[in-house]
Amino acid sequence: MQRFTELGKMEYGAGSAVALGYFDGVHLGHRAVLSEAVSCARSRGLTAAAFTFSLPVSGGFKGRRILTGEEKRRRIASLGVELYLCPPFEQFRVLSPRQFVDEVLLRDLGARAVFCGDNFTFGKDKAGNVEVLRRLCAERSIEVHVVPMAQYQGQTVSSTRIRACLSQGEMEPVNDMLGQPYSLRRSVQRGQGLGHTLGFPTINLTYPEGLLIPRSGVYVTQVTLSDGTRHPGATGLGSRPTVSDEDKITCETFLPGFSGDIYGDEVTVSFYKYLWPTEKFESVNDLAAMVRRAARASLDYFQKQSL
Repeated sequence: MQRFTELGKMEYGAGSAVALGYFDGVHLGHRAVLSEAVSCARSRGLTAAAFTFSLPVSGGFKGRRILTGEEKRRRIASLGVELYLCPPFEQFRVLSPRQFVDEVLLRDLGARAVFCGDNFTFGKDKAGNVEVLRRLCAERSIEVHVVPMAQYQGQTVSSTRIRACLSQGEMEPVNDMLGQPYSLRRSVQRGQGLGHTLGFPTINLTYPEGLLIPRSGVYVTQVTLSDGTRHPGATGLGSRPTVSDEDKITCETFLPGFSGDIYGDEVTVSFYKYLWPTEKFESVNDLAAMVRRAARASLDYFQKQSL
């Protein structure tokens, strides 16, 4: 997939079928929009494209991000998108709806068809909506396809709803609405070595600034190592009240039965189930017992999934 972070004319061959949206989370609704654009492109000999954008680390008007920019790109690429245009929001926010259609869709992307959800807005101050998009595109012989909002348990799937579930540690609905597990992909950092002392060395990852952090506590996770192998894990997310008075957020994962030096390697930690809240133990021995209990819960969880 070709990736561009600045506006400008792209190489789009006979034209493109463009999926439009911020796509934070790349959830079921986003996947439907992206997949229809890809299907259209393949059937008509067009380039499958996605137009999205990046926001400041603070999150701007969309709230904290569900996925890192790189993870968002990877998930979109996996759906078959060939051309990925993701400029900073500041670069095009002043464009009127007409300018957006002329300069971004026509000039930069050579759009022959565009795809969006029925709540899509665009242009300066959100002056454009689906009806405005239809009118402007009809004048330029660009097809507009509005994809129905995805539903989960009788309600619309949205990034806002997913953020709310993450804040409560409700990983089953999160993963169902995302269409694949919520995950963090980062390089393994060196910690304080306490896990080695207690007999359970851990993988330490840092959460990127601006990323929404799920509910503090202990989770059943699965770790994909750089060699592609997958291992059940028990992840503690949040502060460490038993061993530190600092409020620093940590993400530490114990892999039962695993041994090896993976410091500096890029790994993916996927979250499956919230077990219990973080608590302060009277001793490190009590902490070690909790880690073993969490590891057992993770092994049992994935054993049941394989049955």
